[in-house]
Amino acid sequence: MHVSQDDALRHAVARPDLAVRIIGEPDGARRCAPVSDGGDGAEAVLPGLSASNLGGGAMNAAHGLRYPYICGEMANGIATTKMVEAIAEHGMLGFFGAAGLSIERIEKSVVDLASRCGKRAWGSNLIHSPAEPEIEEKTVDIYLRHGVTRVSASAFMNLRPSAVRYACHGLRLGSDGTIVRRNHLFAKVSRTEVARHFLSPAPAAMLDSLVEKKAITREEANLAQRLPVASHVTVEADSGGHTDNGALVVLLPAILALAEELRGRFGWKTAPLVGAAGGIGVPGAVAAAFAMGAAYVLTGSVNQCTRESGQSEAAKRLLAQAAPADVMMAPAGDMFEQGVRVQVLKRGTMFPVRAAKLFDLYRRYETLDHLPPDAIATLEKDHFRKPVSAVWRETREYFAQRRPQEITRAESEPRHKMALVFRWYLGASSRWPLEGDAARQIDYQIWCGPAMGAFNQWVAGSFLEEVSNRTVAEIALNLMHGAASITRAHQIASFGVPAPAALFTFRPRPFTSPAGAKTETFGEYAVAG
Repeated sequence: MHVSQDDALRHAVARPDLAVRIIGEPDGARRCAPVSDGGDGAEAVLPGLSASNLGGGAMNAAHGLRYPYICGEMANGIATTKMVEAIAEHGMLGFFGAAGLSIERIEKSVVDLASRCGKRAWGSNLIHSPAEPEIEEKTVDIYLRHGVTRVSASAFMNLRPSAVRYACHGLRLGSDGTIVRRNHLFAKVSRTEVARHFLSPAPAAMLDSLVEKKAITREEANLAQRLPVASHVTVEADSGGHTDNGALVVLLPAILALAEELRGRFGWKTAPLVGAAGGIGVPGAVAAAFAMGAAYVLTGSVNQCTRESGQSEAAKRLLAQAAPADVMMAPAGDMFEQGVRVQVLKRGTMFPVRAAKLFDLYRRYETLDHLPPDAIATLEKDHFRKPVSAVWRETREYFAQRRPQEITRAESEPRHKMALVFRWYLGASSRWPLEGDAARQIDYQIWCGPAMGAFNQWVAGSFLEEVSNRTVAEIALNLMHGAASITRAHQIASFGVPAPAALFTFRPRPFTSPAGAKTETFGEYAVAG
């Protein structure tokens, strides 16, 4: 039975899992047709394309996944254990947002995950903590003690012993003579010079030092010299939180090329898997990342609005209103004195402007005593809502229990004292949205990239526009199957078949249907009708 070209094209992108034929016409034009229509004369046959196969399959094979998709870590437990478990149930990988949490809570959470996820893949975060390096080490201790075999290392600007110790732990020779990793380190990077560290073997001096401290064995150190530090490198472009606002189309090809260059130099059979993150909030962005060579994709900002997110309902509603331009860079609380910045939500909050004011005062003045009276008045009225002396008292009590040396330093370096006082606001502002503190909504610090706005525009008018319908699995499945649909459209167009712009638009549809809902098939997945 003959199928019209419009219907054939729509069917081809709606069901990318089915094969299609590319047929040449006598006038040189080309069209596509279903394999099932019984015609002949095909110039080419495009086999079925599954969302599971995007990225080439190496990520799925390495971790027993169904889809090469990661739900990324979001600090302060925004990426909850519930989120990690939910994404694991659908054959994808999630990282728990351990950064900023107490050691006790991190340990409890990984014990919970180990129990609830069983043999399904899951992981947790290790964030670089330059002001508190002991936190890195204690976090690694927990991961090694409880057998956490996947860790995403974020915000590292160079190699640290904590990350190297984790990566080296458990290295051994297999029966076939190849080196077997027990632990998989996913290094999140946004610069090629940082990527080079993780794509190369650890420095011999660092390995020797770890051996001397009995942190790793000599055998592990010897094997580590024959491997890159990271088994996976996640290229982070214009993301929420810590970011260099890089362009994925620039960064990803550069780091893929670097990985291949180093593989050749060191004579490795395979290079680490390289994935893409940052700015990924719509199916077209996912398809583009895989088209550039990513082995997997990682999403962050778009998951903050989900049911499983640790954010409050008030914060989720603000995020759901964001447009792509409703983000701004602001001083980072954990690296304030170094001038490091994070990307945050601008719409509905004064936080980025007020945080920038703090850094401007820190840059211009040497001590709190040097601040002009009008600046003090503004801080006490808008930022702190209490006297500066009260903020210092609370700050002092906090560090007396957590890191007493900070108090000693502040007493001898007044400028450092000023930084600690200003960091009180930066730290509190990231807790207020988690708590849903209505009185402090104007000061919410919500880490967010432009992908959130792109996502909101994409789902407008669909069932995902309503925040209560957003789950991590629903978002992930729509992004991945949408990417497969758009990839199929691109394949057809690449063979010279005229492909209208509508073919590159995938509308959200419910993949995780409620009990009793009518369903239809979309590829290998049942879709709620």
